[in-house]
Amino acid sequence: MMATPVSISITTSFLFSVFLVSLSLLCSAKYSGALGGGEASQPQSHHHTLHITSLSPSSVCSSSTKENSKKGSLKVVHKHGPCARHPDSFSPPTATQVLTRDQSRVNSIQYRLSFNPNRNTLRGSKVTLPAISGSSLGTGNYIVTIGLGSPKRSLSLVFDTGSDLTWTQCQPCAVSCYQQQDPTFDPSKSTTYKNVSCNTASCSQLTSATGNSPRCSGTTCVYGIQYGDSSFSVGFFGTDTLTLTPSDVFSNFFFGCGQNNQGLFSGFDGLLGLGRNPLSAVSQTASKYGKYFSYCLPSPSSSSGYLKFGKDGGSSGSLQFTPLLTSSQGATFYSLGITAIKVAGNTLSISPSVFSTAGTIIDSGTVITRLPPAAYTALRTAFRQQMTRYPLTKAMSILDTCYDLSKYSTVTIPTIDFVFGGNVNVPIDSSGILYAGSSSQVCLAFAGNSDATSVGIFGNVQQQTLQVVYDVTGGKLGFGTRGCS
Repeated sequence: MMATPVSISITTSFLFSVFLVSLSLLCSAKYSGALGGGEASQPQSHHHTLHITSLSPSSVCSSSTKENSKKGSLKVVHKHGPCARHPDSFSPPTATQVLTRDQSRVNSIQYRLSFNPNRNTLRGSKVTLPAISGSSLGTGNYIVTIGLGSPKRSLSLVFDTGSDLTWTQCQPCAVSCYQQQDPTFDPSKSTTYKNVSCNTASCSQLTSATGNSPRCSGTTCVYGIQYGDSSFSVGFFGTDTLTLTPSDVFSNFFFGCGQNNQGLFSGFDGLLGLGRNPLSAVSQTASKYGKYFSYCLPSPSSSSGYLKFGKDGGSSGSLQFTPLLTSSQGATFYSLGITAIKVAGNTLSISPSVFSTAGTIIDSGTVITRLPPAAYTALRTAFRQQMTRYPLTKAMSILDTCYDLSKYSTVTIPTIDFVFGGNVNVPIDSSGILYAGSSSQVCLAFAGNSDATSVGIFGNVQQQTLQVVYDVTGGKLGFGTRGCS
């Protein structure tokens, strides 16, 4: 869930009022401390044939063969899938709800990147955590379990490459805490927890990490962060011991200890920020991992993947690297360059300027890939030409190319490949091509932006089963196939 700088006046007023209400109550708080898979056959090299039943996730967990194969590997799972640490007691959102919330996130990202008039200027040891997807965020996000405090308490956090600040709900929940499945973190029971003072450089860094200026409760630094769907967290800024694995422990890890947390967060315990800011987990662990991390997002939701910090020499043999770009107005985000798209092995006729006008970011929190209008139109046209044997049906939210497959046992779909800078060809897994509400509404899992100047986003449905490697220091982004197996 991407943090939004609250620049619109009404939003600023809202969060400011939240700060004031939270601060008045915090002062009295006393402590120091998607779908797919099931490929049946491949009649041609440029098509996938899928069983219709595979469009629904299994109720049995199928763990990644890689998640425990490397020292320090962390498991990634889907929030509503059977691989989650706790049985899911919350009603999962419908496919339409997921897509609606996803659009809220995208709107927030695009506002943030359009706020600066120069937004189109792009410049060019180890530990693994398993990753799980949490759709209650409305963004199909993925969950990892980390340890915090001394003694360690296990927390299930959404990891997000579009956010910087790590936070979790904390006792005594001075204002409001939403329902979560793990016990709420109690800093008074951790021997290593410390509040961060207002007059420190670390407190000042919250402005760039959250988009909001920090406040003070007495001498204690108070953070506030709001997301694209108007969810928010406000609380004390503190440090404690972060445990990724028994051999990967970091003291004095900066995080938000939430005392007023409201919105679409139900079920998980907070967020692990993997952006580029100095307060992100990537930067805070750089002394050991060198700003190098990778993940594989599982498909379907009944399987698991991993999140890993550091190099391990065990990368997929198909790993290819494209230049990792940065945007001056969106320093949190990881940018890359799309140069072409292929459907059924054929390169679409799209001018390079279509992709370069607004640029593209890769985001673990956005569900559906967003493309410039001209690129999406070309993709949709080519896909529909390959799917004429199947009846079209009504659109599903932002997805306008949908089919009624209720009378079919299998479906044959064309392959889709993205070509990134450096001629890096990345085949999209079959699970990243279709998004199903039901067998009678199965849609092309891509959407077009409203205008050519809105940033493109390579979303998590299209990243499923890929090994995605972020070599931030080296300035490159890697992709490998069959990353979870």
